Amino acid sequence: MTLSMNDNQLVTIEQLEAFVSVSRDMSFVGGTRREKYLWMERLLTRFWYRSSRKKNKSIIKQYAMKMTGYSDAQMTRLLKEYVKTKHIVMKESKTRPRFAKRYTALDIARLIETDRVHRTLSGKATREIFRRSFEIFSDERFVRLKDISISHLYNLRETRQYTSNSLTFTKTSSTRSVIGERRKPFPDQKPGYIRVDSVHQGDMEGEKGVYHINLVDEVTQWEIVCCVEAIREEYLLPVLTEALKSFPFTIFNFHSDNGSEYINHEVASMLNEMVVKQTKSRSRHSNDNALAETKNGSVIRKHMGYIHISRQHADRIQSFYKTYFNHYLNFHRPSGYAHTITNKKGREKKEYHLYETPYEHLKKIPNSDTYLKPEVTFSYLNKLAYATDDNTCATIMQKARDVLFKSFRT
Repeated sequence: MTLSMNDNQLVTIEQLEAFVSVSRDMSFVGGTRREKYLWMERLLTRFWYRSSRKKNKSIIKQYAMKMTGYSDAQMTRLLKEYVKTKHIVMKESKTRPRFAKRYTALDIARLIETDRVHRTLSGKATREIFRRSFEIFSDERFVRLKDISISHLYNLRETRQYTSNSLTFTKTSSTRSVIGERRKPFPDQKPGYIRVDSVHQGDMEGEKGVYHINLVDEVTQWEIVCCVEAIREEYLLPVLTEALKSFPFTIFNFHSDNGSEYINHEVASMLNEMVVKQTKSRSRHSNDNALAETKNGSVIRKHMGYIHISRQHADRIQSFYKTYFNHYLNFHRPSGYAHTITNKKGREKKEYHLYETPYEHLKKIPNSDTYLKPEVTFSYLNKLAYATDDNTCATIMQKARDVLFKSFRT
C-alpha cells in the first residue's frame, strides 16, 4: 500500500488511535521519500501537531511511523524539524557512488515475514527455509534469498526496514498459581491463623547461610521460630510440620507471601492432610503479611543478627530454638497488641496500650479452652509458663545463645 492513499476520512485523534491499534500486525511500505515527506507535512498540519497535547502528539507519531515505516529516531528528527519550521524538507544529498543492491526491499520483507512466523530462527535454519521455499515449493519470491550468506542475512536483520517492521512486543503474562487463595485472612479474634515468612542469614563468598522460618499467630502472637539449611522440600517440610504441631491451639489458616518455598504442591499437600486452609498475599498489599515481617526484625534479627551463619550450623540453631528460644518468646516475652481507632474520615490508627505475653493473651480470649488441641490443657501450659520468672528464663536463653554463637567459631 502506497502513501498516495486518501486518508482524509481520518479526522480525529481517536480515529488515528483506533487505526494504529487494529493495524498492529500490519506494515505499509512504498512511496518515495519526497512523497512520504509531503504526506507527513499534510498530516501534521491537519491535526495541528505543533499545538497538540503530549498524548495526541504520541498518537500522531505512532500513526506516521506505521504508515511510513520510519524508525522512532528518524520520526523524532522529522517532527522536530516540522515544529521548528512548519515544513519537512527533503535535503538534496551530494552525488556519490552507489553500489547496486543485490537484496531488495521485497527480499527484506520476505525475511521479516519468515522471522515473524518462525519466531526468528538461526541464520542457517532461516536460509534452509528459503531454499525449501524455492526448490520444494517453487516460490519464486525466494530466488535470491535461497543462496544468501549467513553473515549477510544477519546484516539484513540490522537494516532500518527490518528493525522498524519486524519487532513485536507482548506484555509479560504473570503465571497464575492455583495453590492458595489470594486474600487477607480474617481470624475474627480466634487463634489458629498463622503468618509465616523466611529470613535468610546472608551469603559469604558464594556460600548460602541458614534460613530462619518464622511462624506467628495473628491474634495471640504465639511465635514458633525454626531453622533449616535451605528452603528446599527435604529440609522445609519436616520443620514446618513439626512447627505447626507445636502450637498449643488448633491451626485453621496458613498465610504466606507468594514465595515458591511455601506456594508449592508439597506444602499444599501437607496442609491438606492437616485440614489447614492456605492463603497468600495479594498484589500491591504490602501489609497482608506485615505481622510476620515485623517479627522478623524485632525478634529474629535482634537475637540472631545479620552476620553470615554457615548452613552447617542449622541443626544447632534449630535445637536452640526448640529448647530455649520459643519457650521464652511465648511465655516470658511481652508483645504489644494494637487497638484500632477509626476517625471521622474513616482513617484507621493503631495504638498500643496492651502489653502481655502471648500465653497470657491466649488465656483472655473468650472460650479459649475450646481452641486448644485435645492433648493440651491450660494446667499443663501453666506449669511451663510459671516454672521460672521472666528474667531467669531470659538469662538462661541468653547463656544458651552465647554458647551457640561460640560454637560457630569452632
